[in-house]
Amino acid sequence: MIKVLIVDDSTVQRNYLTYILSSDPEIQVVGQAANGKEALDFLKLHQPDVITMDIHMPDMDGFEVTRRIMENKPLPIVIVSAIWDPMEVEKTFKAMEVGAVSLLEKPAGIGSPNSEKNAAELIAIVKQAAVAKVTRIRSRRVTASASVAIPPPQRRRGGIKIVVLGASTGGPAAIQQFLTGLPQDFPLPILIVQHISSGFTRGFVEWLNQSSPLQVHVATQGEPIRRSCVYVAPEEFQMGVNNRGIIQLRADSPEHFMRPAVSYLFRSALKAFAAATAGILLTGMGVDGADELKSIKEAGGITFAQDHDSSIIHGMPGEAIRLGGADYVIPPRDIASALVSVISNTL
Repeated sequence: MIKVLIVDDSTVQRNYLTYILSSDPEIQVVGQAANGKEALDFLKLHQPDVITMDIHMPDMDGFEVTRRIMENKPLPIVIVSAIWDPMEVEKTFKAMEVGAVSLLEKPAGIGSPNSEKNAAELIAIVKQAAVAKVTRIRSRRVTASASVAIPPPQRRRGGIKIVVLGASTGGPAAIQQFLTGLPQDFPLPILIVQHISSGFTRGFVEWLNQSSPLQVHVATQGEPIRRSCVYVAPEEFQMGVNNRGIIQLRADSPEHFMRPAVSYLFRSALKAFAAATAGILLTGMGVDGADELKSIKEAGGITFAQDHDSSIIHGMPGEAIRLGGADYVIPPRDIASALVSVISNTL
């Protein structure tokens, strides 16, 4: 049984979230809190498995209470936020930065066309969060920046021309760590698929741009990819690229229940650039992209998978490692260092 604490300043919203989560026999709502202070008081006496966290609250907002929980008594936190408020979206990603594992939009009320879809997504994300690995903020930062022994890159016949990256649960923070480890003059384009709840992609991109040395934006149909630029797949489209370096967005079927899917992007890049592809698979539940990362390696490209210790959920990279699809198994910031080293060796 997954025990959940709901934190939200709206009584109506707390009761509605309780109603949704209690409809699943594997979930039990064990408490409600109207603000961050009440949540911290609850945690002095109880140990839930997951916390759903509002952002905008009186006395102590969701970012601050998330920070305090992750510094002292880390637990899986799912941010449940409004996407129409830019300030709330900004604080939502700051909460991800300090350790929240996932996020989603506040579910639509009963009678809305999206109510059933929103309810199912909430239940699924809470269940994913329940198996996520969380650690104190300080130790998370040490793990992400710790130096590791990186094998010397093998000299390759041809250079790398494109970098493709996939991530899911825990991905926003991992992607941020990876991007901040790259130099401003990084010579290649980077294409990213991040599984994220509807409505948050633009906020995700804006948040990344605050710390990334590279320009990050939401990919658009038909645009040419350029060096030192990062392209994030838009919602509800599969993102690919052709051999002329042109972004292709398609409303093709979901893969692994996802659209955009990492597998689609990796396959497309491999078809267009073959051995000149670098593939990166970061934290996330499931197997999206694992087979395709192995295909990139087998074709002569270079591949990276996030290591177990730094992953929130090691499903996707773990499967790629199990299949033998990763040349390097290291934390996100060290992936950046290794990638730069490999590219320098092939220029």
